Amino acid sequence: MKLQRAEAAESKTPNAVDVHVGARVRMRRKFLGLSQQALAATIDLTFQQVQKYERGFNRISASKLYEISRTLKAPIQYFFEGYGGHDVVDGFSESTSEQMVYGFLMTSEGIELASAFPRIGNGRQRRRLVELVRSLAEEV
Repeated sequence: MKLQRAEAAESKTPNAVDVHVGARVRMRRKFLGLSQQALAATIDLTFQQVQKYERGFNRISASKLYEISRTLKAPIQYFFEGYGGHDVVDGFSESTSEQMVYGFLMTSEGIELASAFPRIGNGRQRRRLVELVRSLAEEV
């Protein structure tokens, strides 16, 4: 009985690939400035379903991923880029800093900062901004 419950709990855990693909959908959607509602409308879904896809709770079918890729103007392989699954390359391990960058880029603020930062033409101003962020992070 306990084993069946443990297996059931495991089956409810989102698959790592589904979580990654969903996160890439979310990042691309946010980068383009689309709401979940807008994406859902173009692919004939509810925003709740898009939300489930983005969180990896529901697996995206091949046909829906194709529709999403067309709507978000990204090739299918884009959604798999950066997947660090253990079966991809033996001996590869994503560093903590890579994981932090990925986590940062998955936020609305991260996307906004990452797109605005390169537009700051003055190198000294960019360096001062980095110093400001570093000092704010130390306060936490």
